[in-house]
Amino acid sequence: MTDSTTTASTPPDRTRRAGQHSAVLAVMGDALPEDRRPHPGPIAMLPQPVGAYADAVHAAGGRLSDIDSDTRGIVWTSVTRASELTDTLAANPQVQWVQLPFAGVDAFASALRDNDRPDLVWTSAKGAYAEPVAEHALALTLAALRLFPARARAASWGESDGRSLYGLNVVIVGAGGIAIELIRLLEPFRVTVTVVRKSAGTVPGAHRTVTADRFAEVLPDADVLVLAAASTSDTRHLLGAAQFEAMRSDAVVVNIARGPLIDTDALVHALTHGQIAAAGLDVTDPEPLPDGSPLWTLDTCLITPHTADTPDMITPLLAERIRVNVEAFLGTGRFVGVVDPSAGY
Repeated sequence: MTDSTTTASTPPDRTRRAGQHSAVLAVMGDALPEDRRPHPGPIAMLPQPVGAYADAVHAAGGRLSDIDSDTRGIVWTSVTRASELTDTLAANPQVQWVQLPFAGVDAFASALRDNDRPDLVWTSAKGAYAEPVAEHALALTLAALRLFPARARAASWGESDGRSLYGLNVVIVGAGGIAIELIRLLEPFRVTVTVVRKSAGTVPGAHRTVTADRFAEVLPDADVLVLAAASTSDTRHLLGAAQFEAMRSDAVVVNIARGPLIDTDALVHALTHGQIAAAGLDVTDPEPLPDGSPLWTLDTCLITPHTADTPDMITPLLAERIRVNVEAFLGTGRFVGVVDPSAGY
């Protein structure tokens, strides 16, 4: 298979402002076959209502009510009470649309598995948080290259060291909204971008795209490796001992996806033995990262506590996603962020 290349950058549609950020819509708008479109009806917001999200439902023309035999849609507002969604759907098989609160749906794996039926449409926030998460990925990249973790811990002047991002080779794993937005943010740095994705095809702004089975080919030349892929059985420990051994000793790794994409023990070994230069992590495995983890004390590792998209950032963005999908639920638009339960994203 040959590489897919593109030189022109086509930014995603940002047709709606949501707080500080723009809601990325066109990247993942999905036209469902008519036989898969849910029947409109009352929407329940569970396990607890959120004012901004209720306003979004009403703005789209939807009707909120307590869950009962007439309920046809559910807006789920909690990631920590995912098991309750499984029970709720089991008790309400008439529900035909569920909106999940996060971009990653791994926390809802059991609910997706137990309710993979053709008359139920699942949507998530994938792509909605692209701007703040891509911004955080860029911040971690610059901090890792400029050795900010070591300087933040320093108590003396130290040596002049660090690398510039300009002109480097950046490999991004994943081709969703975060990857596309990060490519846009990287444009001023004149980097060469390679995107690794599950399926073949070009990605706007990338110089090269390769399929996941060729991941090993692009690792040795990567100055920066950014993980922005979904957490699935296929991506678990995508970065392990063999991959770190193949990387440049001056390369940096940034993970703003999910912790299990990296084998934590292998990462500790790679950092302590100089197989890579640094890591910037917004997600870890396990999460939260235990206080005794060696990653906390390594001068080559910067950790942020899953704050690439804070509640203040995501609330207006999720509200906009809900508004768009309520319109689709009512038959006047396309669903955005449709989840494939069998794929896990």
